[in-house]
Amino acid sequence: MAIVKPFRAVRPAAELVDRVAALPYDVMSSDEAREMVKGNPYSFLHVDKAEIDLDTTIDLYDRRVYEKARDNLKLMIDQGVFIKESRDCLYIYRQKMGDRYQTGVVGCTSIDEYMDNLIKKHELTRADKEQDRIKHVDYCDANTGPIFLTYRAQSEIDEVINTWMDSHSPVYDFASDDNIGHTIWVIDDEKVIRRLTGLFSKVECLYIADGHHRSASAVRVGQMRRTEYPDYNGEEEFNYFLSVIFPDNQLHIMDYNRVVKDLNGLPREEFMQMLSLNFDIEPYIGAGPYEPEAQRTFGMFLDGRWYILRAKAGTYDESDPVKRLDVSILQYNLLGPILGIEDPRIDKRIDFVGGIRGLKELERRVEEGMKVAFSMHPTTVKDLMDIADADKIMPPKSTWFEPKLRSGIFVHQLK
Repeated sequence: MAIVKPFRAVRPAAELVDRVAALPYDVMSSDEAREMVKGNPYSFLHVDKAEIDLDTTIDLYDRRVYEKARDNLKLMIDQGVFIKESRDCLYIYRQKMGDRYQTGVVGCTSIDEYMDNLIKKHELTRADKEQDRIKHVDYCDANTGPIFLTYRAQSEIDEVINTWMDSHSPVYDFASDDNIGHTIWVIDDEKVIRRLTGLFSKVECLYIADGHHRSASAVRVGQMRRTEYPDYNGEEEFNYFLSVIFPDNQLHIMDYNRVVKDLNGLPREEFMQMLSLNFDIEPYIGAGPYEPEAQRTFGMFLDGRWYILRAKAGTYDESDPVKRLDVSILQYNLLGPILGIEDPRIDKRIDFVGGIRGLKELERRVEEGMKVAFSMHPTTVKDLMDIADADKIMPPKSTWFEPKLRSGIFVHQLK
């Protein structure tokens, strides 16, 4: 089953929502965030990346950063930038990117279901990043960033959501600076809330699409609160974390491409010869960068031109949901054995470029000092679910979801 719990959201005043809503904290550097908030005291980055309001010499993990996040959130509530819902509600969050929509339910999900793997994971977390968000949630006493979840689409859930949107006016409707549309409805009818939570209770499991560090941290804080309050009954807010839950058939994963600084000391001819053992290689004669049109196919930009690489049969395990991923094929047949990049999570010779930046970005990176770039075919949502169902882990940098959820539209207080 999937527990989806209504909650009393802390959310922006309608006239300020477009100035409050911000990209997730982990998609920009502190310096980029400082530039983004210039002239905007309402940006939620003042909470999610509170170091931007402190001296640049202060360490990102300094206690003062978390205290500043707590104080900024409290100040924004006290000043009326945020309001608190008068009763428990669910919410609908629709995003529009070009001519494509994705529509999810905003509610709280269970830390117990996370621990019992009814909320399934596909990614490892880093201890330092997890500890950072644990402190952030603990000091703020709130989930400030929503977890991006998905589930196998259910027509009955779609019907309830669509009926509500057709018959009610949204509380927010705005476009962010990147031209993504954001529309939010409040579901405050107890009968409809019961209907939705009942339908979700029939959903076998939920999957984390994006937000593994935030979810792991939220669960850890919930466990800490249980220790602090040993007489808890399971209904307290700290037993749940903020989530936006989208059906799988509406999600869009973009390519997540690779750039490498050198050829691992190999002459070009030897590199190409080694490459040909596992890949069929042909020059790309089309216009512009090469965008792979199918799985098991890659683009390579080297010495000013594009090549098409096709993985040879027998060079990967088709029966293994992880090893058959394109990112795995590239890692185990090229990046590791040829270019010497054994652990892409920590090797500083490799970098990753989200598909939202476009393939021209790969050319630019090579022209400005990297040696070779690889364009990828996107991982699918089915791949993600298959791997999570098998209780396995995706390689790092396998998925790039667009559009990104905005932080600051909803805050879930833990008491």
